[in-house]
Parts: sequence; C-alpha cells; structure tokens
Amino acid sequence: MSATGSGAAMTPSQFMAAKGGAPLVCLTAYTTPVAKIVDEVCDLVLVGDSVGMVLHGMDSTLGVTMDMMVMHGKAVARGLSRSLMVVDMPFGSYEESPQQAFRNAARLMRETGAAAVKLEGGESMEETIRFLASRSIPVMAHVGLTPQAINTLGGYKVQGRGEDRARVLADAQAVERAGAFSVVLEKVPSRLSEEITQALSIPTIGIGAGSGTDGQVLVVDDMLGLFDMFKPKFVKRYASLVEDARAAVTAYGEDVRARRFPAPEHSFDDET
Repeated sequence: MSATGSGAAMTPSQFMAAKGGAPLVCLTAYTTPVAKIVDEVCDLVLVGDSVGMVLHGMDSTLGVTMDMMVMHGKAVARGLSRSLMVVDMPFGSYEESPQQAFRNAARLMRETGAAAVKLEGGESMEETIRFLASRSIPVMAHVGLTPQAINTLGGYKVQGRGEDRARVLADAQAVERAGAFSVVLEKVPSRLSEEITQALSIPTIGIGAGSGTDGQVLVVDDMLGLFDMFKPKFVKRYASLVEDARAAVTAYGEDVRARRFPAPEHSFDDET
C-alpha cells in the first residue's frame, strides 16, 4: 500500500507531506508491464534517463533524448494507477535557461501524463527550479552524484566527502528553497544524507545514500538482476532474472534444434 493509504494516484503534495513518516518506496520503470508490477508497491515511479544505459546500451545517460523520454513515459503511464509518476529531464533539455526548461518540462508532462519532472543540479539550478515551480511544474531535484555531469565530476564517484560536504548540503538547501517537492541524494555518505534529511522539510530519496533518508530508489533492472553490465555497491539484487533468462533461452534453442518445440499442443490442425 502506498503512503496515500488509498488506491488513488499519489500527488506531489501528498508525497511531500509524507516527509518523516513511513519510508517512501521508489523504483524506475521504462515499460508498461514493469510499470504494472511496481505500481502495486511503489509510492513513486521514476521514468529515469537511466533507460539509455539499461535498455538502449549507452555508456552513459548523456545520449538520451526528449523523444526517448516521451516514448518511455507514455509506456509507463499506461501501467500506473496508484504511484506518483515522475519523468527525468534529459541532458541538454533544461540547462540553457529556465525558459528552455519550462518548454521541455511542459512537453514531458503534457505528452506523458507525468505529474512531475526531475532534473539534476543544486545551486546552479535554483533559478530554474523556482521558475518551473512557480509555473505549475512540480520538480523533484537530484544532488550529490549527478550522472549527467560525470565528465566534470570525474566519473561515478561518491560526492560530499571532506571539504565537498558543504557543497552538497548547500545544493540540497538550494533546491528546497527554490520549491522542489523532493530531492534525490545519490552516492552521498550516510552521515551527510542524514544531516540533509534532518535539515530539509521536503523528502529526501536516497540511492547509495544510506538508510537515514525519507525513502529509497533503485533502478528496477538492477534490483531484479536484469542489468548485469556492472553492479554498484549500493544495489541489492532481489532476484537474478538475467540468469533465469539465459537458462530459458538456452532451453528454447535446444528444443528448437531437437524439434521438440513446437510440440503438437503448440500447433494447429486443419479442423476448427
């Protein structure tokens, strides 16, 4: 059961009001069948730009386009009825100006039915988040490790250690000040994420940020064991579906080559 306590879809304001209550459950989804499964459990479903790596074989999220996010957003929307649906704004779709961000955020919401968008960045995005929030675009922020900035961050490194601690805290405070309804903390030391969670009045959602946040999010293919190109330390695999899939494909191949499939029960005769 979601934090709304009913079968109605969660709204950004309800999600924000859940701060400090039962931990909020979030997962990504990119397709209708998976959306239907996670909708039974999740408070929030994120159509993440991680789709570029998970489903399209990209090396990073930088090649993801608006058209891709719209396509996958529409697919996920068909499978949801209870969860709050948030769509990632891809790299290059919001950094130029608040006006550019508004146009693209409005398109994502209009064409997918999403209730909110997510964008990466802290103090540098404060003006943009404020511009969107004041124009009826609910924004989920994302600070700490921001994958769209890996070329300037030097890779997928933990953020907020040592002197960098103040920067990450300031980023989190900036997005709250700007009007974000929630913030994702990615690859942030546990103590810092707890400090941020206590300092903010909006929910913090952790991914590699320890258990002290207001909720957790994972890439669904990671936790199902479907994406095995690499395994981040913060991922717990709840299944090993890639192994099951390989075994099933191997069995299918053997049956076809031995003419065991299709069997009579999988075939049609001349009679109606």
